[in-house]
Amino acid sequence: MDFTLSTRPGRIGTVVEVVGEVDMSTTPQLRDRLHEVAQGGARVVVVDLTGVGFLDSSGVGALVVAYKDLRERGGWLALAGVSRPVRSVLSITSVDRVIGVFDTVRDAEEASAAAT
Repeated sequence: MDFTLSTRPGRIGTVVEVVGEVDMSTTPQLRDRLHEVAQGGARVVVVDLTGVGFLDSSGVGALVVAYKDLRERGGWLALAGVSRPVRSVLSITSVDRVIGVFDTVRDAEEASAAAT
């Protein structure tokens, strides 16, 4: 499966849609895109993982770095559309206790209004 990233304005903030496997070979692209979005002034970022079936530790690390970067800027990061295998990785690593995980982008955007 090909790896693709797209960025679009959401109802609140920016949505980064990820499709494909997030592993050592694709994580640099994800990390760079999230950094660009934060540097561009986004305060609310929702990472749509609906199209992701696999996430390794390098991908988890990129999400944590993006979360910290946004938090330092007074921003907020959430994950949406997380599949069962990816949710399992987030749970095992306890990342789901720090970064909000939501069923849909809309749910994440609604939660962002309360969080920011």
